Amino acid sequence: MPGAPRVAFFGSPAFALPVLEAIRERFGVVLVVAQPDKPVGRGLKLTPPPVAARAAEWGLPLAQPGKLRGNAAFEAQLRESGADVAVTCAYGKILPASLLAVPPHGFLNTHTSLLPAYRGAAPIQWALIRGEAVTGTTVMQTDVGMDTGPVLLQEALPVAPEWTSVELADALSAQAARLIVEALANLPALTPTPQDERRATHAPMLTKEDGFVRWQESARAVVNRYRGVAAWPQTTAFLGGIRLKLGGLSAGEGRGQPGEVLRVDGEGLTVACGEGAVRIQTVQPEARKAQAAQVWAQGAGITPGTRFDPWEPPSA
Repeated sequence: MPGAPRVAFFGSPAFALPVLEAIRERFGVVLVVAQPDKPVGRGLKLTPPPVAARAAEWGLPLAQPGKLRGNAAFEAQLRESGADVAVTCAYGKILPASLLAVPPHGFLNTHTSLLPAYRGAAPIQWALIRGEAVTGTTVMQTDVGMDTGPVLLQEALPVAPEWTSVELADALSAQAARLIVEALANLPALTPTPQDERRATHAPMLTKEDGFVRWQESARAVVNRYRGVAAWPQTTAFLGGIRLKLGGLSAGEGRGQPGEVLRVDGEGLTVACGEGAVRIQTVQPEARKAQAAQVWAQGAGITPGTRFDPWEPPSA
């Protein structure tokens, strides 16, 4: 591999764009691979993922295979691209062993956690939900497991206490862009370090249920969950069976029954948790716009003593 490596880039969402841009500035991108176009909006207009749109804008070779396993034509396309190495960043598909073997230097993956912690689809979100003060980025050699390959580079990132998944994703995207350039520049000299399986934790894909407020938990846990699900599915509570989206949650002071409204004032709604209380700044009923919590409470007749519906785990 004389000189800079030729890179095939696999990614789909906007999160991956800074990584693609950083690679393009330093190395030759011989192929960009993204997920297929999907229907978006009320009109269900077929829309390319952000990485595919940027590749088309730059005139880079683009592939959007619907499947990878058993796709001989796509494997041939990757081989013919002349890529020395492939990089994945939030691509969103499992890579079969036959594909991993195509580039001479295999696949590198940028993963937004300090592996082996938070393997899986939602490491940013679960790190926040679980109240981590530090996370980071790992550049790993991809194997057939779920984020189980050896670590090539790793760097920690302190998590600001006010960050939601939106701000943390921005910070980790910038960190991943810098680390992957370092990894590619030093590719032959990198030493793979196996992960310690005993320390592995998991970060499964979020569901709508993960956004429901667990009033019986501590105020800090409720706020951490709000931070983690800020991008999707957002924070949801129920009052008399009516679904409400809650915004601007922060830990406050107060004691009461979990889910009990303690105060309604200019700071919003103060609601008791299993330990402490949370302040809520905005409330959005279904099919309506978000309102200041005090305005919503006055219109809905919410007074101290009103209780939100308890959360119950789904039946097995």
